[in-house]
Amino acid sequence: MTAFTQSFFALHQQPEPLLLITIWDPGSAVLAQQQGAKAIGTSSAALAWSLGYADGQQLPVAELLAAVQRILRVIQLPFTVDIEQGYSDEPTQVAKLVLQLAELGVAGINIEDGTADPELLATKIRACRMLLAGRELFINARTDVYLAQLATEADAVTECIRRLELYKEAGADGAFVPGLTDLAVAKQLSLHCSLPLNLMGWSESATSADLMAAGVKRLSAGPALFIQSYQAYQQAVISFLQPTVASTPVLNYSKLNQLFS
Repeated sequence: MTAFTQSFFALHQQPEPLLLITIWDPGSAVLAQQQGAKAIGTSSAALAWSLGYADGQQLPVAELLAAVQRILRVIQLPFTVDIEQGYSDEPTQVAKLVLQLAELGVAGINIEDGTADPELLATKIRACRMLLAGRELFINARTDVYLAQLATEADAVTECIRRLELYKEAGADGAFVPGLTDLAVAKQLSLHCSLPLNLMGWSESATSADLMAAGVKRLSAGPALFIQSYQAYQQAVISFLQPTVASTPVLNYSKLNQLFS
């Protein structure tokens, strides 16, 4: 296990949640490092947008690998890469990509189920573990039960637990549940799943103590930092071209993604 990989695993076992800064290019990566980030990771959306592609597995794998190499060249931090659903429905192809990333020096990956049968993600994770052949890599298994509303409110917790246990048995190291913002529900998940719990959104009023009490071990910024950055850039462009214009159109995930569709 490399020092960065070892550190990344350890960061998920601390009392306070790991604040994972999301980046998309070497510039954003070195700025995050300079400000004291303990680890960084790509947002799949932010990375795709920065390279001219829509989010949703539109980014060519060659572009992904080249971007990862450029980022790794300038950082000295644990680095995890969001690979969406692995850019393939073929587990062997997904495993080959994950091995390539591990060989480049990343400490972890995110891989998601989306709307597919959860058994497919479990099969992909097992294929990754087989091809990695004992090489340590933090696999953060994401379930979209809440984000894509794949179950009723009454059944969502049970379905999350079922999926996360399946992914754990396949070899996952972390559980990522984007779209879940209720810390009472997060606590239920953390009590019934031994994987470190990762959230992407949470109540603005929640304190660090609230998050720790709910068992949250990692918080991801997702595409939010990219959106905020490009909101500021959009305002700067408007101010330069049209100094008298005061209002700025609001950017969000959907508006940004449509620019590349």
